[in-house]
Amino acid sequence: MDVRDGVATPLQDQLAEEIPLAIHVNGEPLAVMMATPVDLEDFAHGFALTELGIAIGGLASVGMQTLLEGIQLDLHTREPLPRRPPDDDARWLPGRSGCGICGHRRLEDVIKQPEAVGQGTDIDVDALEAALSAIDAWQPLNAATGAIHAAAWADRDGRLRLVREDVGRHNALDKLIGAMAREGMDPAEGFALITSRASYEMVAKAAASGIPLLAAMSAPTALAVDLARGCGLTLVGFTRVGRHVIYSHPQRLLGQPLGQP
Repeated sequence: MDVRDGVATPLQDQLAEEIPLAIHVNGEPLAVMMATPVDLEDFAHGFALTELGIAIGGLASVGMQTLLEGIQLDLHTREPLPRRPPDDDARWLPGRSGCGICGHRRLEDVIKQPEAVGQGTDIDVDALEAALSAIDAWQPLNAATGAIHAAAWADRDGRLRLVREDVGRHNALDKLIGAMAREGMDPAEGFALITSRASYEMVAKAAASGIPLLAAMSAPTALAVDLARGCGLTLVGFTRVGRHVIYSHPQRLLGQPLGQP
């Protein structure tokens, strides 16, 4: 029912899909999260890279089963993974959700300083704004539902090359990273644009994949800025046409005075 100015009219709305996604690695349960059931093979490769450190080519196979409760992804690695403690019968990351921290048992598992990213290429402000202006047309799921995050990859001229969508911002970025790896795209040759805020996990995932510049439409967190500064990643927040805020390593973004807030 659509109510406007006190008048109610029937409404047929399109809603975003959000289903349980179980991830098994080499036959063992790893994580369960909520996700939008599209581009799941891209997600599998991106998740394996950003969460397990498995580079493209490190997965021997990705299987998918549709179950009554949701979807199960079966990842099989070419090399064995480190074993978990023998008395640990639970999932490695139980109940991982959009908060990006659920499921970790120890503080040292939560916050890890990413390795330094490469220099990458210089990006002009015009390229950043070109990607921003184009991204809406690349988000069919969000256009239909209004409830979906997107992560986009643009080349140095601001031309969008890939966009992935999901109800979870972390999932959208994992899908993008996985798609980039499968397409053989060099993360040093462009930048990523996300429609969400830049939390620390988003910085960590971008850095793990070698992305040198991450631009977010919303705000970053203080921890995200600290991690970005520490690993050499350029972090941009409040990205708008005509305005943006650079929080770390501004030298990669051309066309404005250098300096850090």
